[in-house]
Amino acid sequence: MKFGMKMGTKNGWRISVQKILAVMLACVMLIGVLTVPAPAQANANAPLLTIEGEDAELTSDLQVVNQIYGQPKPGYSGSGFVWMQGSGTITLNVTVPETGMYSISTRYMQELSMDGRLQYLAVNGVTKGSYMLPYTTTWSDYDFGYHKLNKGSNSIQLKAGWGYAYFDTFTIDYADLDPLNVQPILTDSQATPETQRLMNYLTEVYGHNIISGQQEIYGGGNDGNSELEFEWIHDLTGKYPAIRGFDFMNYNPLYGWEDGTTDRMIDWVNNRGGIATASWHINVPRNFNTYQLGDFVDWKEATYKPTETNFDTAKAVIPGTKEYQYVMMTIEDLAEQLQILQENNVPVIFRPYHEAEGNGGLNGEGAWFWWASAGADVYKKLWDMIYTELTETYDLHNLIWTYNSYVYSTSPSWYPGDDQVDLVGYDKYNTIYNRYDGLSGVPNEDAISSIFYQLVNLTNGKKMVAMTENDTVPSVKNLTEEKAGWLYFCPWYGEHLMSDAFNYPATLKALYQSDYVITLDELPDLKGNQPNPGAVISPASATFDKEASHAQNITISLTLNGHQLTHISQKAVNLVSGQHYTVSGSTVVLNQSYLTTLPIGQTSLTFHFDGGKDAVLKLNVVDSSVVVVPPDSNLTIQAYNGNTSASTNGIAPKFKLINSGETAINLSDVKVRYYYTVDGEEAQTFWTDWASIGSANVTSTFVKLANPVAGADYYVELGFTSSAGTLHPGGSAEIQARFSKNNWTNYNQADDYSFMAAGNQYVSHSKVTGYVSNQLVWGMEP
Repeated sequence: MKFGMKMGTKNGWRISVQKILAVMLACVMLIGVLTVPAPAQANANAPLLTIEGEDAELTSDLQVVNQIYGQPKPGYSGSGFVWMQGSGTITLNVTVPETGMYSISTRYMQELSMDGRLQYLAVNGVTKGSYMLPYTTTWSDYDFGYHKLNKGSNSIQLKAGWGYAYFDTFTIDYADLDPLNVQPILTDSQATPETQRLMNYLTEVYGHNIISGQQEIYGGGNDGNSELEFEWIHDLTGKYPAIRGFDFMNYNPLYGWEDGTTDRMIDWVNNRGGIATASWHINVPRNFNTYQLGDFVDWKEATYKPTETNFDTAKAVIPGTKEYQYVMMTIEDLAEQLQILQENNVPVIFRPYHEAEGNGGLNGEGAWFWWASAGADVYKKLWDMIYTELTETYDLHNLIWTYNSYVYSTSPSWYPGDDQVDLVGYDKYNTIYNRYDGLSGVPNEDAISSIFYQLVNLTNGKKMVAMTENDTVPSVKNLTEEKAGWLYFCPWYGEHLMSDAFNYPATLKALYQSDYVITLDELPDLKGNQPNPGAVISPASATFDKEASHAQNITISLTLNGHQLTHISQKAVNLVSGQHYTVSGSTVVLNQSYLTTLPIGQTSLTFHFDGGKDAVLKLNVVDSSVVVVPPDSNLTIQAYNGNTSASTNGIAPKFKLINSGETAINLSDVKVRYYYTVDGEEAQTFWTDWASIGSANVTSTFVKLANPVAGADYYVELGFTSSAGTLHPGGSAEIQARFSKNNWTNYNQADDYSFMAAGNQYVSHSKVTGYVSNQLVWGMEP
């Protein structure tokens, strides 16, 4: 759902653990939990760890048996098997030798339901998803996929969903990860040179880096500012995404109009050196029965939802029907734009009829787009129609064909086939509604590596796999530790990118500035026909120390390649020549007087020329007189303002502190700062109206900034007494507060750094800062 509503190597010694378990059983009876270390190797082909179900920790509603209702179930190992009925949890505490990806599987039997029985898997307290155990009357193996385990002890839990299954053993082994070596062979043997060159590049970086991407808003949204998300990213990170997502939805036979999409694609690829991807939210008339082919239909009377139209998708693949003729009209309108792109040598990562399976099912029961409502077989015929029409009838060969898949048991039935798919995509939306850890309103930075490798296996590793849409972008740490080799990410526009509920700005900044992520300025020349290369700066990265005895000018050499430097910018602000920097021939000197004004941390200065690409200087600003402590991320702070009037005599921030880590936090070690402008120097008073930990346990201090900044000349700092207690992992504490000036004159909240003008519920807020033991662990100071 979208449009703003979207919803190794194997090593280590191994032996059978059954002998170990026999020795440890007495200890198990005392401690109630079985911890199994990685065993020594006796057989190189044996799995790392196999645990009998009866030797795991079992809740009281589970039974260890060797028959069901008097019927033996021969073939199990050990002394019996675990009978799970409508409830229960099986816990395995296992020790592994190193942090990495491991496969988790079970030997089971499920003879109650032909439709399968749902169970939940949790690793170290985090739910990793639901799994439908297929029907089987014999002992069979079921693979839960690959999951990250930490070096040392880990907890793995299988919880009954619909229950009713028998479990013999559980196996943990090193993940046999696909090498992610994909050949750059396009399904279209007549692909244009530019398209083949792009495919070559994609396969080169696949599995080694992830390419950054961003979806633009469609149809003149953002008051016509299609650059909003891209400039927001640049202002935050100093970088632009390498891939830009477009949508052809407004080129249609109903209400179609020119929204400039095709021109922007040409500009992005040919002038800015980027990569273009495009989806196609093609609509049908709501009342298709009365619609006459070629008639104008207002956009309000068109829809993509199968529940809002009487369009019969099953007829759309039958030549001669009105539905078939309509689909051919839509393809014709699309082909016209693709032809323009091909004539301008623009290749497109093309994603038609996306997210087909929706909520799952073989017959279209889970579909939320009309093109999937008639089921998998009809969908594959629709795919074949558009593939054949565009490549053969319209002679279009600038497309890299991308198919959206899911990981339901029925998903392989929807796959159009290796001969018509170049790239497999997955649209990740699991932050608000499908969080693995039960939290809501906070970003979910999981790399969903288990899903990634399930999609790799869909084509036996022959096709690349990309995160073609997403809300939260996974963190660099999760991507690299979990070896989740997504080809690229591409957040949806608006709040899916820019709201703290979906993406932490600090995570995005670290992501874009990491070596693992490829940004626009790091793309090679994918056109292969530019005789005059862009200008180059040297060095491309530098460090500036603000400490007085170390601060000095930075000299940059220019290789102009026939171009001229026009200006230098930092974010959206142009530097002043002669004041912030000087130019002499092919040398630029950045003056230390300007550099000392920059904030500590990573900053990018962009050198603009009269042609070719911009050049970017990665500048690391430090202050050796200050000890900088790396931040931790165990504390999440959510907030909103109880009073959202621009002018008010009382500011009313509400705070929710969440322990998002794995260790307890003493609240007496925590400080929270809210930044604002006092708008008239006056003594102030703070009140705690209510706190879940007790109002008396909240302390406050007003602090005047020695150096006022935009949006803040004061902050109020909340602290906590020792009686406030401990914030345990997953736990939270709420504080509802107010403060005012003693003469009751008004504040102007509109320009306050920490003020949230909209919203009446808790969302993650990076402009409120949190500290543990005086170390910044949450948010960004102004």
